[in-house]
Parts: sequence; structure tokens; C-alpha cells
Amino acid sequence: MRYIIIGAGAVGGAIGGRLAGAGCEVVLVARGTQRAALAEHGLRLKVPDGESTYRLPVVEEPAELGELRPDDVLVLAVKTQDSEAALAVWGPAPVAGGGTAAERLPIVCAQNGVESQRLALRRFRRVHGVCVWLPATFVEPGVVAAEGTPLTGILHLGRYPHGTDETARLIAADLEKSRFEAPVVPDVTRWQYAKLLGNLVNAIEAVAGPNGGEEGLALYRRVRAEGAAVLDAAGIAYASAEEEKAARGDKIQLVEIDGTPRGGGSSWQSLNRGTGTIEADYLNGEIALLGRLHGVPTPLNDLLQRLANGFARERRAPGSLPFDELVRLADEAVAFVQES
Repeated sequence: MRYIIIGAGAVGGAIGGRLAGAGCEVVLVARGTQRAALAEHGLRLKVPDGESTYRLPVVEEPAELGELRPDDVLVLAVKTQDSEAALAVWGPAPVAGGGTAAERLPIVCAQNGVESQRLALRRFRRVHGVCVWLPATFVEPGVVAAEGTPLTGILHLGRYPHGTDETARLIAADLEKSRFEAPVVPDVTRWQYAKLLGNLVNAIEAVAGPNGGEEGLALYRRVRAEGAAVLDAAGIAYASAEEEKAARGDKIQLVEIDGTPRGGGSSWQSLNRGTGTIEADYLNGEIALLGRLHGVPTPLNDLLQRLANGFARERRAPGSLPFDELVRLADEAVAFVQES
């Protein structure tokens, strides 16, 4: 199979580089300065045991590849706010022998949140979801650091909305030889919703910076508890903390890589690169949406969604909101709802 990585940023670059290093055929899809850097210098993938440069084909549009191949696998790794545009471009792409990518090819949604696979299923017949546990950093064009060891990541994989198939098993086999663990599961959304609860911290980290102290943990627990209450009210199943701990074990240890300090996760990195957008609508915003559908107030996630979007829109520096100010705003938001 040939893997077409749509969005060669932190996650896409790490997956694409590791697959290429294991001998798989890989094409990277990127635009702007990232495409220029990848085309000129190759993908520089930094990992705890060294750095490799992969000179891979780089395109922006499917037409640059001519007809797609029947053995192509599309890996959607853009941020969710960019998914619809990517799906609209790649879905109609012709495949050798007839038909389009949406009709004939599998698409694998390797992203945070749960919305992209729903968007994909509107166009594509064969959609796979991935629960992405993959610490990676992308702050410099052409350079991706994947800080996990001994595994680069754990990628639970399954058909969406449920089930497994031979394609999932073949993809998993390639990932397994590429320094990933890739369990094929029939209930991938259970793992994704559990990961979503963990990703609610992304907006906190983005606007107020990483805070591993007791204050930071206390705020995250409040935000996560709000999210869990919403999922429970909606009747949405999610893997327990004990299941997640058992699945991860000590398989991924973070190692700081020289020259590429990890300042924060995916949302922090979006602000750091000044992209003008952020994924909060599909993380905290998913909780807000479900809360409104099921009558559960979500003042903390509403606040974080609003703050993160404002930071992105105004291109404010990540971590520039004092943490005590964030806590004050959170307390005010909760009090307002309680008094309403």
C-alpha cells in the first residue's frame, strides 16, 4: 500500500516518517512554507535515538499525482478545522481503473476529537478512525520531533462508526513495524472519547501555558469532570482511566530532543506558529455542543473554547494569560451559570 499523508505536521509527519523508515511508500501533502521546506530539504524527523531525513514526494493537490492508485491509503492528519476543505479536494480525485477516492479508497482519520470521521463519512464509503496517542512537535517548517520512546505512539484503529476489516489489519501491521503499537478494535470511538476528555486540557495549556502544579491539575480535573458528565448524560461510552493506563503502561516515555523543546501540545503549537486557527471548537466545543443537546451546563469548556479561539484569531502568544486570571475567569463562569 502507498500512504498519502494529508497534513504533514506533527502527527502526519511522525506517522509518515516512521512508515517511510520502515520501508513503506509514502507521499506527503502540505502547503505553503511546509511544502517548500519538505520539497527542498526533505522531512527531518527527530526522535530520541537520532534524526533522519526522508526525501519523499510532496504535493498539495491530488492532480499532481495523476490518477490515484487502487492500493492508496489516505491518512487525514490535518487539524479538524481544516478537514472539510481537505475532504472536498481529495474525495473526487480519480482512481486508476475508475471511480473516485471517496468511492474506492480507505481514509484514516488520525486526529484529535471525533468530528472529522463524521465529516469523512459524508463523502467516503470506507472510513477508519484512530485514537492518537502520539507526542510530537511541529514548530519549524520541515522539522518534526516525535518525543516518545520506546514506542513513538499508540494508535488504536478501527472502522468508523464501528467494526474492523482486513484493511485496518494491514495498516496496523505497517504501523507495528514502524515503532507504533496499533491495536485493531471494533469500538474505536470508545478510545477517542476518552482521549477527548484528556484533550480538554489543550486549551488551558494554549492560553495559560503548561502548568503541572496542583493549581493546574485542579482546573483540569474540573474541566474534565464537566466533560465526563456531558458524555454520561449523552449515553456515550468511553474507555475508563484504568483502561487507558493499562493500554499505555510505560510504553511511551517522553524524552526532550535537543534543538526542539516541547513547549506544549497541538493547540499550543498552533498558537506558536500563528496559524490563526485552533482546534478548540472540536475539543471543548464538542463538549459544549453535547451539553446543549442534553441539557448539561458546560461553563468551563465554553470559556476555554472562547478564549482559545480569541487567542488564535488575534494571534496572541501561547501561554500569555496569567494562570490565576484564568482560574478567576473560570470561577466567574461557573458562578454565573449557578446564579442564572
